Amino acid sequence: MAAKKHTISRLRRQEAAWSYAFLLPAFLTILIFVFIPVINAFWISMHKWSMFGDMKWVGLGNYIYWMKNDEWLATLKKTFRYVLVYMPSLFCISLMLALIVKHIYIGTGFFRTAYFMPIVLSATASGIVWKLLFDQKAGAINKIIKLMGGSAIPWLGRSQYAIWAALIVHIWMQSGYYMVIFYAGIQDIPRDYYEAAEIDGATGWNAFRYITFPCLSNTSAFVLIMSAINSFQAFDQVKMLTNGGPAYATRFAVQHIYENAFQLYDMGGSTSMAIILFAIVLVVSILQLRVTGQTKK
Repeated sequence: MAAKKHTISRLRRQEAAWSYAFLLPAFLTILIFVFIPVINAFWISMHKWSMFGDMKWVGLGNYIYWMKNDEWLATLKKTFRYVLVYMPSLFCISLMLALIVKHIYIGTGFFRTAYFMPIVLSATASGIVWKLLFDQKAGAINKIIKLMGGSAIPWLGRSQYAIWAALIVHIWMQSGYYMVIFYAGIQDIPRDYYEAAEIDGATGWNAFRYITFPCLSNTSAFVLIMSAINSFQAFDQVKMLTNGGPAYATRFAVQHIYENAFQLYDMGGSTSMAIILFAIVLVVSILQLRVTGQTKK
């Protein structure tokens, strides 16, 4: 009996050793490319450094400076406004596309691929193409508006239009990705629920309201959190489209950090701004988890 227990214990130790061995590469990858850079970034944020000279210790000086800096606070305010419009718009459009694809019985694969395609395209190339489409004089969008009897809109020339142009491009690029996530969630809903609702005489709206949407609660929470993180990091497509203009109307947090780091060479200050932005995103994500009830599950 003792020999049998010893054999079982030895086998369990071997299984544990093999488990740790298989986990080791992933752990080292995360340690080297995530945890160490984060710790290093926090260390840099405590210094005054231009990347070329010696680092000067300032402690929390960078954080205190940026929390009082009007330009940075104004950028954060614009970023928050952008997020508040982007998140619900992306959520509704992605869910709508998923429902459309679900009810398409011919060419479903084609439509899923077509909707998903923008996410795999280069943000730089997409930004250049959309910049041509939004051109006030020769852009295809304004030509269509003129054919419909309207007048040309200076999409990229005025602040009130540039923000909407950036939103359109960003949503266009991301909606297909979240559409696939919603579509997968819809496919996991048992068909029996809909059949029972159909027998009870439920309409399509009622089926969506009382079956589809409640069953997508976990998926919806994931989409909201990921879209919030993504919107706070808006940079590449906006930079290619408007370069933060006009009059800094589309200069969001990440572009401010980028310019401060690589144009003004304030690496310490830029790193502290990045950590402040990370803290904001973390708090927003935690609040979303609490609001959606995911922390109780």
